[in-house]
Amino acid sequence: MITTVPPAPSTLPLPLPLVRLRLAPRGVLPRRTDGVWWPHSRDLLTQLPQMLAALPSAWGDITGVTVDAAAWSAAPGRMFVANQVVRLHKAPASPHAPDRVVLLSAGLGRWDLLVIPPDATEGTAALLTATALDDRVPDTDGEVRAPFPAAARGPRGRVGSAGRETRAPRW
Repeated sequence: MITTVPPAPSTLPLPLPLVRLRLAPRGVLPRRTDGVWWPHSRDLLTQLPQMLAALPSAWGDITGVTVDAAAWSAAPGRMFVANQVVRLHKAPASPHAPDRVVLLSAGLGRWDLLVIPPDATEGTAALLTATALDDRVPDTDGEVRAPFPAAARGPRGRVGSAGRETRAPRW
């Protein structure tokens, strides 16, 4: 008689899901949105460290993060991420801006990431990503043009075009 034994449960931790992060392409003009982040949940304590680890090294150490208070689970005012303290600021949502995460790096600048809701479909996420990262806007006659003249945008204290590549996998 042959007896089969069910395999023993694995003692290895489950692999973390890929970070769904897309950064804006390199450019000479400042942008309103520097990237798009599609977290797997609204648990800031698990999602934020993964996203911060996927950022380009040229962005430096992120020391401050501002999130929409109503959109995220409870979190402390500070987190220890990658051997450094990151201050968390929870602000009320702005009616003029969709859900965003603002990243601050001392001495290097500020980056604004649009947050796609975790329960969004792939199609919705792809559309939101394309819309957020595309600087081209159709004109009334069908021509495609930049949304704002360079002078109207003004500086925002960001790192220039260097370091815009991402180490994160693209979805």
